[in-house]
Amino acid sequence: MLHRRAFLKKLAAGTALGWIGGRSSEFLNAADSAAPLFHSIGVCTTPDKAVAVKAAGGQYIEPSVTGFLIPDKPDSAWDKNLAAAKASPLPVAACNGFLPGNLRSTGGTIHHDAILKWAEIAFRRAKQVGVDRIVFGSSGSRKLPDGFSKDQAKAQFVDLLRRLAPLAGQHDVVIVVEPLRREEDNFINTVLDGAWFVEQVNHPNIRLLADLYHLLCNGESPEDLRRVAPLLRHMHIAEKDGRTAPGVHGDDFRPFFAALRGTGYADRLSVEGKWEMDQLPKAFETIQVQARVGS
Repeated sequence: MLHRRAFLKKLAAGTALGWIGGRSSEFLNAADSAAPLFHSIGVCTTPDKAVAVKAAGGQYIEPSVTGFLIPDKPDSAWDKNLAAAKASPLPVAACNGFLPGNLRSTGGTIHHDAILKWAEIAFRRAKQVGVDRIVFGSSGSRKLPDGFSKDQAKAQFVDLLRRLAPLAGQHDVVIVVEPLRREEDNFINTVLDGAWFVEQVNHPNIRLLADLYHLLCNGESPEDLRRVAPLLRHMHIAEKDGRTAPGVHGDDFRPFFAALRGTGYADRLSVEGKWEMDQLPKAFETIQVQARVGS
């Protein structure tokens, strides 16, 4: 495995995976343009809320794998959710909540073969509804047991991602590894942690998610986000205090947005956390205002 210090040097130099060299003109053009920073802004919720989310200004919805794609349920149960997705006025573009806690990614007993079976059903159903991002946070699955070797867990997790990558590719899905705040996970916390795993796997269907709520809780910087931005394929957002929607407490996300714009990020952003439907219009407005060039 690549030593962490060497990996950080590669990040700083912009050479890992050819990130900068292969996409430099793309980044410069995106940074210089007045195009929106996010090509779409959605909400982590279920299809039954899609009408209200659309009325509030949302552009897609993001339910969970366990609750919506239901890989542990037969096709007869899935057909109902598939029909709901097809009737939704908003696309189901991504899914979070990839694995239940009883399917262990790391630890003394792991369930990688069972996870592959779960994933095959999830990815197949994802493709049926147009989901192209699967968020891999799932702290219950990957959190390390007390005293378990972190190095061993890292090897286990890299192995699992390497097995998942071609399966995801077959179904046109990108798995985005989600770092989580330290209060929720003791394994993958910072965006630099997450980027390390993506670098190790080195596959286009394994990429990174950044959640600004977790970055704020961990004390991570806009510079950290800038350094990993070429690997990002999805984002989440919530305010630090109470994990509320943007605009409730007035958190300033502009430094993070400026760091993203400088790298040419142009993908999705989902509002996650604890929000009320009547807070969404202000949340979308807050994001759009703070993400403007020069704001």
